[in-house]
Amino acid sequence: MRVLVVEDEQLLADAVATGLRREAMAVDVVYDGAAALERIAVNDYDVVVLDRDLPLVHGDDVCRKIVELGIPTRVLMLTASGDVSDRVEGLEIGADDYLPKPFAFSELIARVRALGRRTTVALPPVLERAGIKLDPNRREVFRDGREIQLAPKEFAVLEVLMRSEGAVVSAEQLLEKAWDENTDPFTNVVRVTVMTLRRKLGEPAVIVTVPGSGYRI
Repeated sequence: MRVLVVEDEQLLADAVATGLRREAMAVDVVYDGAAALERIAVNDYDVVVLDRDLPLVHGDDVCRKIVELGIPTRVLMLTASGDVSDRVEGLEIGADDYLPKPFAFSELIARVRALGRRTTVALPPVLERAGIKLDPNRREVFRDGREIQLAPKEFAVLEVLMRSEGAVVSAEQLLEKAWDENTDPFTNVVRVTVMTLRRKLGEPAVIVTVPGSGYRI
């Protein structure tokens, strides 16, 4: 899952991004509304965590622009105000969910994951394919009943492949979904991660390389 965090309080923004990355999400961070619009124009995000009171371009206007462009990105709006009227207004603008500050990080994670599921065809909470069970919420992976410990990026790549339900996923798509914008597009990190993932999942191999196209399970 790829997430954009838009928050002008830099310490909070960076802390949220760090926490989301620990949950195997690819996260980009910006600190004002103008930068958010620039990122949204060039990158595909599953979820935007959007502070309402932003400099340069207000969060409300960022949300309106997402709706106007018909982008399938889901918006989780943050605000320091907990008034019901503010929450209603935010939802009427086009936000998909609303979370007042201060918030429990576990709730933020749950809401981001719930919104991320809405950007794709509905799938069961626990993904199962080729003897593999992947639970995104518990961050657990089992193969034939054996638990497998994965690094965050390995987990993210496996989740993308599992969600594709047998369709081929290109290296570019994996790079876009599992890494942030600071990753060198010419890096071999996808190939190396897939190799490590294959080794950890064991035999027989379930990740198939489709020459010239990508990978599938």
